[in-house]
Amino acid sequence: MKKLFTTLVLASLIVIVRAQPPKPPTPEERLKRTSELIQKEVQPTANQQKVIEAVFKIFFTAADKVRKDNPPPPPPPPDPAVKAAMDKLVKERDEAIKKVLTADQYEKYKETAKKLQPPPPGRPGGNNGTPPPPQQ
Repeated sequence: MKKLFTTLVLASLIVIVRAQPPKPPTPEERLKRTSELIQKEVQPTANQQKVIEAVFKIFFTAADKVRKDNPPPPPPPPDPAVKAAMDKLVKERDEAIKKVLTADQYEKYKETAKKLQPPPPGRPGGNNGTPPPPQQ
C-alpha cells in the first residue's frame, strides 16, 4: 500500500511540474538570438552590430517593462494602449537601426525582423509569446 501511495504522489508531482507554462526567455537570451540572426541575415559591420545590439537591449528592457506593467491582453483583440506602446517602441528601434545600416542591409533587416516576431497566441504555430527557437 505504501508503494502505491508513493507512486501516486510521485506521479501527481510529475503532472503538476509538467503543467507549468514555460518561462519566457530572458532579455539576454533574446538579445543573443536576435544578434545571431541579424548577423547571419543582414551581415552588418562590427560597429553596426554594436549599435544594433544596444538598440535591441534598450528595446527588450522597455518591452519587458511594458509587459510587466500591463497584464497580457486577452486574445483577440490586444489592449490598444499596450499595442500602441509596443508599436512606438518598434518604430523607435527600427529608426535607430536604419541609421546605421545601408539601404540593402535595412531591407534584409526588415525581413529578418519578421522572423523574430512570434505568431499571435491562439493561432496556428502560436507559442505563448516566446520567440520561435533558432533554426539550424
